[in-house]
Amino acid sequence: MTISVGDTLPGGTALILGDDGPESVDLGAKFKGRKVVLFGLPGAYTGVCSTAHVPSFVRTKGQFDSKGVDEVICISVNDPFVLDAWSKDTEAAGVGITMLGDAEGTFIKAIGLDFNAPPAGLINRSKRFALYAEDGVVKVLHIEDSPGECSISGGEALLAEI
Repeated sequence: MTISVGDTLPGGTALILGDDGPESVDLGAKFKGRKVVLFGLPGAYTGVCSTAHVPSFVRTKGQFDSKGVDEVICISVNDPFVLDAWSKDTEAAGVGITMLGDAEGTFIKAIGLDFNAPPAGLINRSKRFALYAEDGVVKVLHIEDSPGECSISGGEALLAEI
């Protein structure tokens, strides 16, 4: 079942690249008592993800901060090594966007936003989405109809509704 506005985000773990290698991140703790923007996408270094989706949050990160958002998080079904490199290449690291790897797609499946596109080599990946949550409760949710689109899931569109 796909997550909806009013639902509570599930807990679970994701991975981030720390100083000593991959580190587990407790997603429940990330969401609890905080205002969080979470956006998901099909994969690091893929076309629209690199040219539109992440750049839209790089452009708007400061405006989310001004609205009281505690953290902007990108989650992708990738390993933390790739996400760390990609965050530097896209300037996401420089503005403070957290890049989390859901390597097995467990969290993405739990919120019902997984998809497959075998012709593109994308298996068990995340649909393109963006959401805003307060204390783990989804307040705004934008899911693209196609993974090749980035209009309603971009930073500007989400920012306009917070």
